[in-house]
Amino acid sequence: MSIEKPLVKCSVSNCHYWGEQNLCRAEEIIIEIDKHAGSAFKEEYAEEMTNRNHRDVARNSSATCCLTFRPQE
Repeated sequence: MSIEKPLVKCSVSNCHYWGEQNLCRAEEIIIEIDKHAGSAFKEEYAEEMTNRNHRDVARNSSATCCLTFRPQE
């Protein structure tokens, strides 16, 4: 059974994963609660993040952030 990737649009145009029509080209997208955003993660190496299985609750979308971001070179 294959799972289709959802189309994810993003407004951060300086991200390595930026694609045509604002589409994210990342293989996977990692979202975190803002209060954990400073947790020793290295955004430019998001694929190496190891703490992916914890769960938090967000009251609204503004309480979250995308840790997949990697600056363009």
